[in-house]
Amino acid sequence: MKIISSYGVEILRLHKPLKATVEIYRKAVGYLLSVLDFEWEELSGIMDTKKRFNRAEHLVHQTKENDAKYPFDKAFPKMPSYLRRSAIQQALGDIASYHTRQEMWEKCREGKPPVLSLGPCSMPVFYRDNMYREEVGETYLKLYQGKDWVWVQVKLSKTDREYLQKHWGGKKACAPVLEKRRKKYFLRFAYEETVCLPGKSPGEQVICGVDLGLNTDAVCSIMKADGTVAGRKFIGFPAEKDRLCHVLGRIRKKQGEQGPKSVCSLWKYACRLNDGIAKMTAKAIVSFAAEHQADVIVFEHLSMKGKKPGKNAQKLHLWKKNSIQEICMHQAHRRGMRISRVCAKNTSAYAFDGSGKVARDPENHSLCTFTGGKRYNCDLSASYNIGARYFIRELIKTFPVTGRSMPEAEDPAAWRRTSCVHADLIRLWEMISV
Repeated sequence: MKIISSYGVEILRLHKPLKATVEIYRKAVGYLLSVLDFEWEELSGIMDTKKRFNRAEHLVHQTKENDAKYPFDKAFPKMPSYLRRSAIQQALGDIASYHTRQEMWEKCREGKPPVLSLGPCSMPVFYRDNMYREEVGETYLKLYQGKDWVWVQVKLSKTDREYLQKHWGGKKACAPVLEKRRKKYFLRFAYEETVCLPGKSPGEQVICGVDLGLNTDAVCSIMKADGTVAGRKFIGFPAEKDRLCHVLGRIRKKQGEQGPKSVCSLWKYACRLNDGIAKMTAKAIVSFAAEHQADVIVFEHLSMKGKKPGKNAQKLHLWKKNSIQEICMHQAHRRGMRISRVCAKNTSAYAFDGSGKVARDPENHSLCTFTGGKRYNCDLSASYNIGARYFIRELIKTFPVTGRSMPEAEDPAAWRRTSCVHADLIRLWEMISV
């Protein structure tokens, strides 16, 4: 499978030429939106995307052999050819998306109708040799400076250069895209990789069951198909979470005194801290799974729609469970591991040893008491159950192929996905090993 990874490099001390280039590019895309939308009836009939693009370019670009219908070249003189083509491609994509959304809205007539407008992500692409080039460790971009398009040397951070050379040297690189974040300009480099994911049978796999939580960021358990637990790890970043809680306290105090508009910068800082915790958690999970040569990382399928009640509403709102899983998916695929999800219902409510429901400690929700009186970490028990549910599901799939009787006929607990626990996996493995 192919994987696209990207890395943003900050451009230092080159604000004015970049700003002028972005303004011209966005004006060009806005001009093309109005022109190509008027001609969309003809363009939409061309199914081949390359022919559609060529027809759109002939409408606006004047050559010796082509008489353009619209004076695009007069409105934007000396515009580099590849930048013009990037603008045309951007406009065609925006118009196609607008008409698709318009058709969907006309069917249901719910909400406001879509509007064809220039989006905030309309940023120029610097195609190599025509808009971007590298010479002996120096980077040049063709930008609008003064009254002409000229090659301008850009200064990139030395550490960013070393990072790209170390981790992405020799990889297939796509054309860099300009982006703007926090009033700073970045070049977004994208790299394409081809990875091969192993196809082992469930009985040969080693998995990493992960329970994401609010108190402990993640609890990981390495498990085999027979129920053997080969490793455990509690992942948490108390210093970073304490810093985040401190910032949230400042927001609460300042907002009560000066109003919500006074805490915009603090909220942005809190979101960056929260994103950092999510990235560190994902990196720790993948590193632990790779250390034990896991084939699959198993998560819960977490869905929390609607209003979040109770005193932990803010914690639930800031919980980056989906971001952690997305980052883990990308990093795991790069290391040759798969990602899977299981039903999240009752993974923490039932004890892993099959003794039934647990009683949560009212003072410390990370601890629980089993029916037999044993005290155990609730998140660790949940990670066992998550790994067990994955194996039970995969092992049951193999039975129709082998022609043997389905195990749920002999052990109904293996069929109830919402109550499967680690003890059920052990019984199932003993049953199929006979």
